[in-house]
Amino acid sequence: MKSFAFLSALLCIAASLFAQEPMRTKTVTYQLDGVTFESTLVYSERGDSSKPGILMVPNWMGPTQSSLEKAAKVAGDQYIVMMVDMYGVQTRPQNGKEAGAAAGAIRSDRALMRARAAKALSVFKSEAKPLGLDTKKLAAIGFCFGGGTVLELGRSGAELDAIVSFHGDLLSPTLASDAAATQAKVLVLHGADDPYVPQSDVETFVKTMQDTEVDWQLVQYSGAVHSFTNPEANSDGSRYHETTARRSFAAMEALFAEIWR
Repeated sequence: MKSFAFLSALLCIAASLFAQEPMRTKTVTYQLDGVTFESTLVYSERGDSSKPGILMVPNWMGPTQSSLEKAAKVAGDQYIVMMVDMYGVQTRPQNGKEAGAAAGAIRSDRALMRARAAKALSVFKSEAKPLGLDTKKLAAIGFCFGGGTVLELGRSGAELDAIVSFHGDLLSPTLASDAAATQAKVLVLHGADDPYVPQSDVETFVKTMQDTEVDWQLVQYSGAVHSFTNPEANSDGSRYHETTARRSFAAMEALFAEIWR
């Protein structure tokens, strides 16, 4: 009995150490139209040797430590995540005002937004062989500004299995003409009380999508406003909501399980 107890203790310690193995990261540098970008690959060497890939566009603050931690959470042992730099290395917002200006510049030029997101996707695919990325299983997810970005990438006709927007912008200047070009299954996760993406935007999005053959879902969460997955959000209009964050990530995982397993 003592030997069995000792062996069990060793196995528990080993399992604990194994679970604490840090995620791997790799910075990938590339250029587009004279601008240099640095996106980050996040993955674990545990799990299957071939894994689906998730292109992740962070919120308007761009690449930050918190967005890197979110990428690691999403990746786990199952996926390879590329956290996308949409701004270029010369633009790293330090506050909301700078973030608003950086994101606004991209939002006002949808061709630029699509080109940068598409370039990131292309670079992600180019890293497939050394990482064990399965390029036949790709999704894009985004948060706030990033949510709007991945929806726009979908409207460009990008070859993706799924797109998931967390509290993202829903409208686009060309929504009516481009929505049907989306090839991916679309999942929109939205705070029902979001003042920055109001119900009028939701209604326009729903009406537009109903006129397409796109496989789409929109989930609204009661009591949630903007940025409900961001623990740092703490204002009236943008606030972390633990229950909604948990439910939204579960909804994302359910979609991935449906299409990839």
